[in-house]
Amino acid sequence: MEAISEFFKYIFFPHLGITLKNIGDHISIFGFEIKFYGMVITLGFILAYFLVTNEAKRTKQNPETYLDFMLVLIIPVILGARIYYVLFRLDEYIVKGNLKETLLGMINIRNGGLAIYGGIIAGVIVGIIFTKIRKLNIWQIADTAVFGLLIGQILGRFGNFFNREAFGGYTNSVFAMAIPLDYYRNEGSLNGLIHSGVISDAMLNHTQVIKGMECITVHPTFIYESFWNLMILVFLLIYRKHQRFTGEFALIYVMAYGFGRSLIEGLRTDSLMIGHTGIRVSQLVGISCFIVGGAALIYQYLKHHKVEHNPKNE
Repeated sequence: MEAISEFFKYIFFPHLGITLKNIGDHISIFGFEIKFYGMVITLGFILAYFLVTNEAKRTKQNPETYLDFMLVLIIPVILGARIYYVLFRLDEYIVKGNLKETLLGMINIRNGGLAIYGGIIAGVIVGIIFTKIRKLNIWQIADTAVFGLLIGQILGRFGNFFNREAFGGYTNSVFAMAIPLDYYRNEGSLNGLIHSGVISDAMLNHTQVIKGMECITVHPTFIYESFWNLMILVFLLIYRKHQRFTGEFALIYVMAYGFGRSLIEGLRTDSLMIGHTGIRVSQLVGISCFIVGGAALIYQYLKHHKVEHNPKNE
């Protein structure tokens, strides 16, 4: 029988009858902690490479182009994701009178703190430069790279699972996830999470006692987003033989991801905000992506429909 003291490492899905035991956030090798968050991201890059090169072969492209692209992409993407996150949470990182501690806090990503939109923005900038130098079609590169991006997002969200972060508000729905409050007490982060509103009054007012542990029950929004991205990926894999124009896959991704993210973001309690406006950054960006991506798709479909039905005389 497990010791009561170890129950704080558990994660429960009480309405599904699922108990996940001893879920830590790192492994130790020779006394050095390696976070699962970083391991998941690394695995995402590896699987993304295999999926992207497979798509490159299918479309008669040079797979080595994508190895080169990913090698120059890794650092800028992580930097972009971190800078984006920190910019919207500067108050949490600035230590008055201590520049060293401020900078160390800003660059420490071992406990999480990456924003996907920042990574995508950095990836687009690198992609533009890369394709200009190599004289490649940026839309073809985007269509191919989007498969890797999706697999990276699908896996990457499980880094949030190990860290017990990026969850939504209180729920007692069938998919509710229960996290022992003692996990955060053990990490020394409980008071900070309550003060910031990540752990809300609604969660604290509706705690459940499971295996003698007081637990909050929340929306596992990282799982929702991972599943949504999986559906987009499956759709593209099925649809890819019917592609109508270069750039179509990239635009479908922009529209579909933006739509799903804008809905899921509305459930979260840790959203990046625009100042004190109460406007969620990711929700606003998601809605913008849905509108812009959808409009671009409609324009391209109408354009190609017109060409197909009114071919030029030769």
